[in-house]
Amino acid sequence: MQRAAVSIPSNIAEGQSRNHKPEFIQFLHIAYGSSSELETQVLISKKEYPDLAYGDIEKDLDCVQKMLMGLIRSIKARN
Repeated sequence: MQRAAVSIPSNIAEGQSRNHKPEFIQFLHIAYGSSSELETQVLISKKEYPDLAYGDIEKDLDCVQKMLMGLIRSIKARN
C-alpha cells in the first residue's frame, strides 16, 4: 500500500519534468492507475481488518482520483 501511495506523486512529478504534454498525460494516467491499485488494496484490507477506520482514506483517495482526472482533462483541453 505504501509503494502504491508513494507512486502517485512520484509519477506526477516525473511526468511534469518531461515538459511534453503527451508524456505528462501518460504519467498522470500511470498515477491514476496507482491510485486504483491503492483503492483495491484498501478494499482487501477492509475485509481482512474490518475494525479499522477507513473513511478518511477512502475520502482522500476519491479526492485524489478526481483531481487527477480533472488535471488530465484540463491539460488535454489546452491548445
